[in-house]
Amino acid sequence: MDSVREWAASKKFDYRFMGDELFDPLDAETLQQTRRQIVVATDLARLFHVQQALVQGYQTVIWCDADFLIFHPQGFDPVSASYALGREVWVQNDQKGRLKSYVRVHNAFLLFRRDNPFLAFYLDTAQRLVKLNTGRMPPQFIGPKLLSALHNICHCPVQETAGMLSPLLIQGMLHDKPAPVDLFNKHSPQSPAAANLCASSVAKGDLSDQEMQQLIARLLDLRSLR
Repeated sequence: MDSVREWAASKKFDYRFMGDELFDPLDAETLQQTRRQIVVATDLARLFHVQQALVQGYQTVIWCDADFLIFHPQGFDPVSASYALGREVWVQNDQKGRLKSYVRVHNAFLLFRRDNPFLAFYLDTAQRLVKLNTGRMPPQFIGPKLLSALHNICHCPVQETAGMLSPLLIQGMLHDKPAPVDLFNKHSPQSPAAANLCASSVAKGDLSDQEMQQLIARLLDLRSLR
């Protein structure tokens, strides 16, 4: 979070940290529906706050998740499009143990400018999908899954320098295993200057706290994944 705050200050942007007040725009029914999947609630709530900030008079609003690290601030300039999503190149092993990369988009970074054509549609669609759902929702239901489906159809603008690092990629970086890193670089349109570090992977046991701290220190030192 310090990296985002410092980057915002360097750009002379206002910075706003959000705690549990993030969920204030959600009605009781939605909170009940998402009680077992808080990620879905956060994915929806952020859209209300972005919309509100634009109504309040901001020309541009940028959302960054708490585990989004800007490690090369000089190379991280917002794109000029009216809105933009983050770039996900997810590296993992498939069921046969083969190394694969999946190129998608993510919402750990979002950019919306005033009068953009996408936010109202995305917010309405996300709300309807949540209300229509009667079962357990996957974590990425209205986040990367919905956005990647839309992107595959209509080619949304992407902030290519706003990446995402999978646990397998992170371990490759830390333990001198070049194959995941090479595959990531091969399928990344641009080298990231910032990335979502998937801090939830620590809670899941895919990475340790020590490995996450090592990753952050390495990225801030190298300022590049290449």
